[in-house]
Amino acid sequence: MDENEYRSAYQGINTLKCVFEKSILTQNCGCLYHEKFNLAEREGIRCTSADRQNHCNQFLNACRKQAQFALHLTEIVGNLLPHSKEVQVQKGALLGLAPHLPNLPDTPIEDIAALIEQAVELSEGDILNYPFEELIPSISHHPPRPRRSRRHRRND
Repeated sequence: MDENEYRSAYQGINTLKCVFEKSILTQNCGCLYHEKFNLAEREGIRCTSADRQNHCNQFLNACRKQAQFALHLTEIVGNLLPHSKEVQVQKGALLGLAPHLPNLPDTPIEDIAALIEQAVELSEGDILNYPFEELIPSISHHPPRPRRSRRHRRND
C-alpha cells in the first residue's frame, strides 16, 4: 500500500480523528472515548464522541497558539507541528492540567477527556476562557522522550 492509498483509507476509516492520537500512541495516555484501529500494520486512534473531540480540538489548538513563543516557533501553519513538538504540547498541557503529576515523558494520564472536561468546567463552559498561560511552564519544560538506541548487533 503506497502512502497516498494509506492516507485515503485512513481518512475513510477514521472519520472522527482523536486530536491526542500521538500522546495515546506513546502508550502512557488514555481516554475513555478513544478507540484503536489497525490499518496496514499501523495503529490509529479515533474518538467515539463528537462533543468530546470538539472540546479536545479547541483546547489543543489554543495550547498550540499560546505555546508558540515557548516552543521557539515564529508561526504555526495549519496547526501542524513537528512530531516531538506536538507531543510536547499535548503531554505538557495535559500534565499542566494535573499539576500533582510529575512532568516526565512516561507519566501516565488515565483519562484525557476527564482532564479537558475539568478545564471546561473551570472556564465556565467555554474552554477558550481557560487561563492557558498557567500551562505554558508545563509545556515548555516537558522533556522529550529518551531516544532509543539504534545500534544493531552483528552476528559474526
